[in-house]
Amino acid sequence: MRKIIVCTSAARFAFTALLICGSVSFLVAQRKERLIDAWQPTHFDIAIVFDNELTKLTSATAKIDIVTRRNDVSLIDLDFGSMPVTAVLVNNTPAHFNQHDEKLDVQLAVPAQKDQRLNITVSYSGTPKDGLILLKDKDGSPTAIGDNWADRVHNWIPCLDHPSAKASVRFTVTAPADYAAVANGVMESVNQSPGASVKTWIFNETKTVSPYNMVVAVGRFATGQLKGDSPVPVSYYVPMSEGKFAEKAFSPAIPSIITFSNLVAPYPYRKLALIVGATKFGGMENANTIVFSPNYFNNFTTAPERSKKFDIPKATEDVDAHEIAHQWFGDSVTESTWADLWLSEGFATYFAGLFLEKNEGPDAFREYMRGNANSYLAYEKTRRAPIHDTQTEKLFDLLNPNNYEKGGWVLHMLRGMLGDEAFFTGIRSYYDKHKDLTATSEDLRVALEKASGRELKSFFDRWIYKAGHPVYQISWKDAGNGSIMLTLRQMQSDDAFLQPVTLEIVTEQGKQRVKIEPKSKETTWTVKSGTPTELTIDPDEQILKEVIK
Repeated sequence: MRKIIVCTSAARFAFTALLICGSVSFLVAQRKERLIDAWQPTHFDIAIVFDNELTKLTSATAKIDIVTRRNDVSLIDLDFGSMPVTAVLVNNTPAHFNQHDEKLDVQLAVPAQKDQRLNITVSYSGTPKDGLILLKDKDGSPTAIGDNWADRVHNWIPCLDHPSAKASVRFTVTAPADYAAVANGVMESVNQSPGASVKTWIFNETKTVSPYNMVVAVGRFATGQLKGDSPVPVSYYVPMSEGKFAEKAFSPAIPSIITFSNLVAPYPYRKLALIVGATKFGGMENANTIVFSPNYFNNFTTAPERSKKFDIPKATEDVDAHEIAHQWFGDSVTESTWADLWLSEGFATYFAGLFLEKNEGPDAFREYMRGNANSYLAYEKTRRAPIHDTQTEKLFDLLNPNNYEKGGWVLHMLRGMLGDEAFFTGIRSYYDKHKDLTATSEDLRVALEKASGRELKSFFDRWIYKAGHPVYQISWKDAGNGSIMLTLRQMQSDDAFLQPVTLEIVTEQGKQRVKIEPKSKETTWTVKSGTPTELTIDPDEQILKEVIK
């Protein structure tokens, strides 16, 4: 996703760089996450009925298939919000339940044993306080749009509200007939009974998706399908008054699908829907059903920084590519814990850059990566924490340049160290092994080690599990016999970074490059060279760093 940050009393919209509003302390308490323990959902069948003005759910039923993961499970403790529950069934038999503190405890009549399969049906109604956003769009027309990250889906769907609790999902949506509806998966049917003023749509996603990626969108949309050689249908749903901008604004969508399919694997789903509507974020990557901010079309024709290829704002191109990259990384391969969020956001950030590299050229890519480096470096001055952050309590605080920009730079550094062939082979292997599942940072390390034959534990330990970045200083002195002695110092206060560093030496005779392999925070190296007129650390910009005189 791309995040909107509030820095003053008014929200400032940013598609790209995450703005730093002030100093944030790094908490020392271990964050508690609700991981899969006693039971796990495998499939959701959700039926919801809206009132005429999309202000509430007049009725809702969630049928949840689960499997138990240990013996003697007597309670299924669903996450659920405050909408009143009228009935709960277990395997079609009424069950005792207790709704409290955003929980719905379902008592089993007989304790379930390991690997036992159960079906739980929950009936409820009302207005969700979050997750399913019931607001009017900029045309003043009612909309209902799911916006669940990080753990807000339980406000309208009973679930285990953690990204690791992936399951398939089927939505049956009933709403007034003059609205359009879309949800995860392929539309199986849409029906309007003779003389009825409502329609019922059924969407089915057979692949597993995380709870925060399960959404519906209902509204009076301008809709259409993008033209182009796409492997799957790509459609859009935008406010009626902005329909005229949609095809051009979404023009990077099909090229993004093609670019990422060529780099990684075929697009993982059977359709892609692009929606503009209610979301807290610049874009939210819900599986095959992306929602972009209501501000998506702001300054669309007048923004001065524009894509050369698509003639749209650069920020629009970036957010399009970022959210579509998430379909592979974040949606198909999902982070196992919140500490592994960079496997979603760092990947989407870097792959949006790869889209620029493939479609706009290497100069655009370098400019993009420099901007990302600057965002991270500014952030790091206010808060030092590792990418693999197990301590930050507020999940929204994880939407920071560590997980986005620094995470993307980690991938760029690995690509530079390993070379394109080994790097992309490792990425493809990582994706193929974990698609429709979850993954950890260690899973990525193992895949890249296998593809490259290189040991990467020390690299991951320093860049993923510890904070900071190298601050380099280079000096030289005459070593005699036509040689110079180079001294590379790392001036940061914490541990050394030991990946190789390329140095370009410019003399009156020309240029040469040498590779320095640090063993500590100070490394000396003797090379044959005339008197340097210029020394450049990392001339190809493959290391996230600062350089001081």
